[in-house]
Amino acid sequence: MASKKVIAVFGATGAQGGSVARAILKSKKFAVRAVTRDVTRPKALELQDLGAEVVKGDLNDKASVEAVLKGAYGAFVVTNFWDHLSKEKEVCQGKMVADAAKRLGVQHVVYSGLENVKQLSGGKLEVPHFDGKGEVEDYFWSIGIPMTSVRMAAYFENFLSMWKPVKATDGDYYTLALPMGDVPMDGISVADIGTVVLSIFNSPEEFLGKAVGLSAEALTIQQYADVLSKILGKEVQDAKITPEAYEKLGFPAAEEIANMCRFYQMKPDRDVKLTHRLNPKVKSFSQFMSENQGALKGM
Repeated sequence: MASKKVIAVFGATGAQGGSVARAILKSKKFAVRAVTRDVTRPKALELQDLGAEVVKGDLNDKASVEAVLKGAYGAFVVTNFWDHLSKEKEVCQGKMVADAAKRLGVQHVVYSGLENVKQLSGGKLEVPHFDGKGEVEDYFWSIGIPMTSVRMAAYFENFLSMWKPVKATDGDYYTLALPMGDVPMDGISVADIGTVVLSIFNSPEEFLGKAVGLSAEALTIQQYADVLSKILGKEVQDAKITPEAYEKLGFPAAEEIANMCRFYQMKPDRDVKLTHRLNPKVKSFSQFMSENQGALKGM
């Protein structure tokens, strides 16, 4: 164990971090230092059973971040905007990790980043859960940390929760409401991200200093609806909602999701071919739904 290079995985009991920690443990190529706020959680104990060193770490606490990164060769860093809904807080957390990684000489950080939409759109669009990560990405590069940014596509998992089909009021069918028009939207299962990140750690010479856009495939909302119809045996249609109408739906993140879809319509760089090379077993939406249809049983 001592001879293996250590990779610290932040958010190891979460969806992205958990996927990364498991993929690295399975490969047996690196030692995993799994970072979590609560080391007694079942998911933390599971990782321990799989061979990870589970350590307590808090992205709001400088000393704790330094302790986690000490002696690590690499780190996978993910911050969770939805934890606190504060772009400023997310930027602070990311910069703190960057500063610690610089001081301690971490040789390869894979950062779960996204584009700074506000900057790219000249202030026209704000997507706080993208913008903060974009700021942190820039900061990592500006202070000269050996870093690869992985930019995720929309999670297929969202179709099981906040984007699941809704029963139409005027007939026996369901609708899928995402304001994408006819522009295809890239998607990926969060469970497939770990293998991609492992491949990046395995090829630092190819990926250091780069941003990599991940996508299993890009489908229009009607194509997502067609897959759901086929697998659920119920008619699902694209609701054809506009971003303006979506903003008025009135739930807390409505405006943010509308702006995210406006940005997606600008076709940000997501590379399906590269994603499949980095993880040859990456699932299509159809495969993902076949395996997870039980989650929509009550529809």
